[in-house]
Amino acid sequence: MLVMGIDPGLSRCGYGVVRQKGRVTEAVAAGIIRTDKDDPVPKRLYELQVELAELMDSYRPDAVAIEQVLFQVNVRTAMGVGQASGVAMAAGVGAGAEVFEYSPTQIKKAVTGWGGADKEQMGRMVQTLLGLPQPLRPVDAADAVAVALCHLAHAPAASRIQAAM
Repeated sequence: MLVMGIDPGLSRCGYGVVRQKGRVTEAVAAGIIRTDKDDPVPKRLYELQVELAELMDSYRPDAVAIEQVLFQVNVRTAMGVGQASGVAMAAGVGAGAEVFEYSPTQIKKAVTGWGGADKEQMGRMVQTLLGLPQPLRPVDAADAVAVALCHLAHAPAASRIQAAM
């Protein structure tokens, strides 16, 4: 199974692709998509859409897992993250992948075993789980890989729930 994880953001959108073969999970790709904060929001969303579509066309994920936007203090930031999340969902469906959302707590529990893990702990566990020589940078890429790993942990149940809906 090939899973693309997305840590949505309008300025920096993290992506990570992992492959699971049997009991072995490997990192395939990770990075971020940046948009210029001085550009109008519609242009930035379009650029994000194009980049995500190209990535999905290149990797052809079976599933796209996206971190849910639950709460942010800055309403403007929350709007941008929500819009980026919507673009990522649409790109995933357009690529023919199943699309799933996971809360930050679900992701932390799946990767570290604790829902209160901080960014550093998450980064170290992603590194350990994938046998990487060093933590992934930038952190948005590591977060996206964590979302993909969360999906792999939940995939059997998530597929059954999605099919039932």
